[in-house]
Amino acid sequence: MSKKDKAKDIKDEQANSIDTETVAVEDQADQEVVEEQTVEEKLQEELQKEKDKFLRLFAEFENYKKRTSKERIELFKTAGKEVMIELLPVLDDFERALTHIEDDKEAEELRKGVLLIYQKLLSTLEKKGLTVFEVSQGDAFNADIHTAVTQIPAPSEDLKGKIIDVIEKGYKLGDTIIRFPKVVVGQ
Repeated sequence: MSKKDKAKDIKDEQANSIDTETVAVEDQADQEVVEEQTVEEKLQEELQKEKDKFLRLFAEFENYKKRTSKERIELFKTAGKEVMIELLPVLDDFERALTHIEDDKEAEELRKGVLLIYQKLLSTLEKKGLTVFEVSQGDAFNADIHTAVTQIPAPSEDLKGKIIDVIEKGYKLGDTIIRFPKVVVGQ
């Protein structure tokens, strides 16, 4: 080989090595750009996950606030539930006393006084949310809202499975039944 050929080969080798170095540098730059994009994408994904967690936590907190305020309102409505339940037998006693006093004509003043006290007690309890659970003879018996004390043969065919008599009134406090009416059902 001549010196010219050797010089040309050396120049070609140098050119090739420069080209490979340039390609290697370009590849490295591309990898850095790709790494930067993946880091940026990772940060975007993490940001999105954190936003999602925040929104879920916020929604959960809002549900908690609604639930607790609803429970608080319900608690205020039924705050005196135990007292009301304890006073129901007193109302029953007043009603029994009034039915027995009505027959005695000599105790008219006593009847008026007992009636006045009964009405005052009942109106006070009604102001606090107590209402009578209305049940009458001939209504269909529903085990969810009535308590059957006993069953008797129905006096007529149309009263089978219906309420014959109401033994004890039922009461509601707000929308909650605090005492179910006790009834006699026809067979």
